[in-house]
Amino acid sequence: MGMTMTQKILAAHAGLPEVKAGQLIEADLDLVLGNDITTPVAINEMKKLDNQSVFHKDKIALVMDHFIPNKDIKSAQHCKCVREFACKHDITNYFDVGEMGIEHALLPEKGLTVAGDVIIGADSHTCTYGALGAFSTGVGSTDMAAGMATGKAWFKVPSAIKFNIVGKPSKWVSGKDVILHIIGMIGVDGALYRSMEFVGEGIKNLSMDDRFTIANMAIEAGGKNGIFPVDELAEEYMKEHSKRSWKVFEADEDAVYDEEYTIDLSTLRPTIAFPHLPENTKTIDEIKEDVVIDQAVIGSCTNGRIDDLRTAASILKGRKVKKGVRCIVIPATQSIYLQAMEEGLLKIFIEAGAVVSTPTCGPCLGGYMGILAENERCISTTNRNFVGRMGHVDSEIYLASPAVAAASAVTGKISAPEELGL
Repeated sequence: MGMTMTQKILAAHAGLPEVKAGQLIEADLDLVLGNDITTPVAINEMKKLDNQSVFHKDKIALVMDHFIPNKDIKSAQHCKCVREFACKHDITNYFDVGEMGIEHALLPEKGLTVAGDVIIGADSHTCTYGALGAFSTGVGSTDMAAGMATGKAWFKVPSAIKFNIVGKPSKWVSGKDVILHIIGMIGVDGALYRSMEFVGEGIKNLSMDDRFTIANMAIEAGGKNGIFPVDELAEEYMKEHSKRSWKVFEADEDAVYDEEYTIDLSTLRPTIAFPHLPENTKTIDEIKEDVVIDQAVIGSCTNGRIDDLRTAASILKGRKVKKGVRCIVIPATQSIYLQAMEEGLLKIFIEAGAVVSTPTCGPCLGGYMGILAENERCISTTNRNFVGRMGHVDSEIYLASPAVAAASAVTGKISAPEELGL
């Protein structure tokens, strides 16, 4: 019986010739990630261990991104705790104000994640790095603490679902539409504790930013991880960003999958997830009534990369955000912020009447930089639209691509770019 990509990576890191779905293993870790919310909890857990040193100062990444720059005393205390820990243990990859970005955009950009890695992070969207052919998954802060101390983690080997990607997407369809379509199809528990493996000739028509977006939201279908095969585009990305070597793992021809789906990119339309679950999807053509919005957010670990900002800017250029709508643009890293500035994108956003924030998770988790009041609606390029996720429990979040979010900011209601003549 053959193994999937994920199973091969886990077997290699467990020192085993093969693993099977459901098997419990202990695997070596290439990277342990934490942020300003989850790391303080892990640090407190480490204090309970006999061994309170870290296993490798270069293989831990601590990214201050959720409430940075600090929004209040509590967030400042959290960051101080992590800052002191990073200093005490001489953590190489500690990212604070001026260096930080949203963790899941920052780590690939810094070359800290490559194909064949096993990565855990105390943040559910750690599954993002599967876009590069790595096994990466979110864990709790206790597992993070154990990982920082030992360099190992226990896993139950996941079974897998195969998604065969074919065709080429139309102009305004992006990776966000692909993953929202999939989640709408299989549901928020459709891939529960399973690996979502994306294969097929259509992958060549997805940019790296598209792939990061798709892998990022695997958790929104309940997935243990999302993973893509390593092709020339992925290798070019890693060569550009990383000095580390990587290892390519390919699924066996006789690998076993629980289910298989074919996704034809050419048939997809801009897709929006209505409140209050990512599975509650409608295409732009299925929305028959005006959905008036109060706010548009373009950013997050899902859609704050340079392709996303370019798309939004192409729609906002020469146009104005509708009066009464707040449009918030958040570049995901300092590097992306700088690139957007050099390309003139920030000028376009500001002239359109949007505001541009420093890199932060901010509004995505109802942190700051865009909290919603009672009965307000937001169209957002973030990844979750649960009740109260972005503020008041009686507010509403609609998940969409940067193209739809930008067009909606102009019209004041959920709209496709075609409605602007684009």
